[in-house]
Amino acid sequence: MATAARTPQSTNRITGNARWWALGAVLLSMFFASLDQTVVSTALPVIVGDLHGLSIYAWVFTAYMMASAITVPIYGKLSDIYGRKPFYILGLVVFMVGSAFSGQAHTMLELILARGAQGIGAGALMSMPRATIGDIFNPRERGRWMGVIAATFGISSIIGPTVGGWITDHMGWRWVFYVNLPVAAVALAAVIVTLPRVRADHQVKLDWQGSVLMALGLVPLLLGLTWAGSQYAWGSPVILGMFAAAVIFLGLFVWNERRAPEPILDPALFAKPIFTATVVIALLVTMGMFGTLMFLPLYVQGVLGLSAQSSGEVLTPMMLSFIVGSVGSGWLMSRTGRYKLMSIFGALFMVAGMVLFTRMGVGTTWPTVVRNMVVMGIGIGTLLPLLNVAVQNAFPYRIMGVVNATQQFVRSLGGVIIAPILGTVLARAFSARFHEALPPTLRTLLAALPPQQQAALDNPQGLITAQAQDAIRSNFERFGAAGQTLYEQFVHAVRVGLDHGMGEIFVVGLVVAVLAFLATFLLPEIDLKRDEFFEADEVELARDDAPADAEAPLRQGAAGAAPTHPEPADAQR
Repeated sequence: MATAARTPQSTNRITGNARWWALGAVLLSMFFASLDQTVVSTALPVIVGDLHGLSIYAWVFTAYMMASAITVPIYGKLSDIYGRKPFYILGLVVFMVGSAFSGQAHTMLELILARGAQGIGAGALMSMPRATIGDIFNPRERGRWMGVIAATFGISSIIGPTVGGWITDHMGWRWVFYVNLPVAAVALAAVIVTLPRVRADHQVKLDWQGSVLMALGLVPLLLGLTWAGSQYAWGSPVILGMFAAAVIFLGLFVWNERRAPEPILDPALFAKPIFTATVVIALLVTMGMFGTLMFLPLYVQGVLGLSAQSSGEVLTPMMLSFIVGSVGSGWLMSRTGRYKLMSIFGALFMVAGMVLFTRMGVGTTWPTVVRNMVVMGIGIGTLLPLLNVAVQNAFPYRIMGVVNATQQFVRSLGGVIIAPILGTVLARAFSARFHEALPPTLRTLLAALPPQQQAALDNPQGLITAQAQDAIRSNFERFGAAGQTLYEQFVHAVRVGLDHGMGEIFVVGLVVAVLAFLATFLLPEIDLKRDEFFEADEVELARDDAPADAEAPLRQGAAGAAPTHPEPADAQR
């Protein structure tokens, strides 16, 4: 193992006993990165209260999201040539530095800048694990292990909020960031020892012009999508200007990538039907998943009136079924070497889950919600790992980092795109039905409130927190004996309005799920390869390294191997 880590090799492939140690390092870093996101989200209300930065708190996530999204394609491109190891190390070190500075932050601006640094490191931790699984296992084996990676994400999503809450309550919010340091140090040591060093066969001139254009296009796009519907109206000059700038710079980016000798995101990938299909399906599935993860806790607590200590506890049934679906689909792929039929059934489960969500209302019981979440979790869990394996199988091993990073990049955009859209749908639908459900007397009383307090009434997420409920109850107590009745009428109107708003969100989610289901029929199926997936590149590397008089035997060897491992008829490679 140590020798393999010290001796440079020509590819990223990991073989022998070293691959099990490498797998452990990958799972540890994956668990650590996904756990951090849920832990921080739990501690954020306390952080905002301590640093007094409510007006810019969204930037704590926006800075992290933008930095990670922009760097993912760059890491993917470079890792194909220089190996995963240096970028794993770079990502972990930068993430640790960002965590240390986040824990030391004394203002919201300092925290936002530190979170941006964390995001730069997280770009590597998001793109490297899936590519490294491809370095360890051939596509036929890979299905099983991609399911395990998805299960790692699910487990971290379940325990993250609980861990974050406990650390915040007992140790202080700064330790939410400090706790990253020893865990990251262990992951860093594991990566250094287990992952191989790769000898670059040629020098690559990084497409800096494309990287800059991509950043200039993504920053206004992400800002526009983050601010639209919350800080600014969708049709405001600020948002329209952001989108216009994004279109211009992303158009220049595409123009540059078509001409660059070593593009960051190769447009030629989208010419392959299987790549386009998997990207579209992954985008739609991610949009459906983010909508569910973001708003189901709001529905359970606001509409059903159930108390949940954290969003993780509310979503536990869904995440457990997500694990079952991902592990099950991975096992079936490894057994059969096929994936298209499973993708159709996974998308069908997702559609069924969304249909069940649209049928929920104020009178829905908790067991019914659990059943619906299980159906949805199985669908999403089946689809996501499957898409990674399918697209990796269809391209040469030597560009797997680029393929993975491009798909991960598009999936990241799915969550960014859907969040503000669903937020706007919820706010508008809630406001209209909430005011309709108010009794005339109560409507008159609320109309007399200052404009700022009236605007706060249109934010359902702010109305259902325990602090907000206590404040509202105390305000109604001023009306004496009638105060309790007025308060109950107000809460009922909130629940009715929120039920209507969530219903609209679930309808949008259903449309997304149906589109994903239809897209699965366009997914080409290529039999999952075994070790011939690696052998094709190894033969090519040997041919490049061989002297001129040795090329003929190598060509004959490659030709002789063809009947044993035939290429797919549609020449996806």
